[in-house]
Amino acid sequence: MKLNNKNLNLLIIGHVWPQPNATAAGEHIMHLLDFFKRLNYKILFVSAAQLPNNYSYLDDIQTKGIKLNDDEFDQLLTNFNPNVVLFDRFMTEEQFSWRIYKNCPNAIRILDTEDLHFLRNQRLEILKKGMSENLSDIAKRELASIYRSDLSLIISQKEIQLLTTDYSIPSTLLEYIPLLNYNKIKSSPIPFSKRKNLIFVGNFLHEPNWNCVQYLKNEIWPELSKLLPDVILNIYGSHASEKHLQLSNAKERFLVHGYVEDIEAQLVQSKLLIAPIQFGAGQKGKLLKAMQCQLPSITTPTGAEGMLFNNKWGGSIATDAEDIISQTIRLYTNENLWNDAQSLCSKIINRHFDFETHFSVFKKTLEQLQKNIHKHRMENVTGQILWHHNLRSTEFMSRWITEKNKYS
Repeated sequence: MKLNNKNLNLLIIGHVWPQPNATAAGEHIMHLLDFFKRLNYKILFVSAAQLPNNYSYLDDIQTKGIKLNDDEFDQLLTNFNPNVVLFDRFMTEEQFSWRIYKNCPNAIRILDTEDLHFLRNQRLEILKKGMSENLSDIAKRELASIYRSDLSLIISQKEIQLLTTDYSIPSTLLEYIPLLNYNKIKSSPIPFSKRKNLIFVGNFLHEPNWNCVQYLKNEIWPELSKLLPDVILNIYGSHASEKHLQLSNAKERFLVHGYVEDIEAQLVQSKLLIAPIQFGAGQKGKLLKAMQCQLPSITTPTGAEGMLFNNKWGGSIATDAEDIISQTIRLYTNENLWNDAQSLCSKIINRHFDFETHFSVFKKTLEQLQKNIHKHRMENVTGQILWHHNLRSTEFMSRWITEKNKYS
């Protein structure tokens, strides 16, 4: 059965409004928008978050601000009548899925996890305390959201393995869609001799990135800067506040620039991206962007997770501060090693992150869901249990808040 491209409606409920030039999550949402545009869906993007100053990149689709715990959303559903609803992160699914379930029972419900929040939190707890709860409250919430959804988009194969092996999530509920690259990368990069300096890129509101900048500043750069006396470490990222910018120190050659419109222009001039990520989850947009610019990178096993195939990496993977410093010196000063690492960048991107390849696979999955949605849901026994009214606490809390707001 082929997708019926007539009168197909997609509703995306955003946790935030996407900012593709600022966050990897925003870029990922834009990839999904492009996917559904190719299938001729009429798209409505809604969010309860505050609108950004500029969202012209959404000009070709319908957008609308909504409120939490507001019955007007039910009327929006009736009027738009979506065939597919995409939830941006599990918090959004918690807030709105019961309304979809009630008003649009036949709509396919897709959860875009971005990355597994509970996994990121577990790793942060381990970093801070040396241990973590295996099944925290946030883990229970996120896993329940996956079970309630017809399909969850997972950005990393490592996370799919974790969900299916450690938490017994059926693979039929999961779809692997990483951050993607639109066009095949050709091998005509800027050479070693014309590149200089180190670079780190990351949205400062994302805690793993802020932790990474502090790690660079306090534990890595003091020693590394002595060994590379003519090198500057440039830090770029959106949402940089005074707290972040004050780490900048010209004498130390540690420069925090904040947001830059064209980050690729900075990446193609740099010799190495250094991203000693200590915790996090999913796929790292900064590392994909570096590979797109054929820029070798130094990162950790956590940083490379979800992007490492057959132990091939366009750069080096290091385990601690001493190893990071050693590997950085090694790659920065050895042209042959650097060239080998650079040549791997385009190969990894073209083979594993091609938009057309993943588009084709996702299209087939969506076709099968449309054809067999009733059977698909019947086989999801845990999902059925979670939809039982005694367990729908989020719905009843929302109803209580809605009624309370009427009289406040």
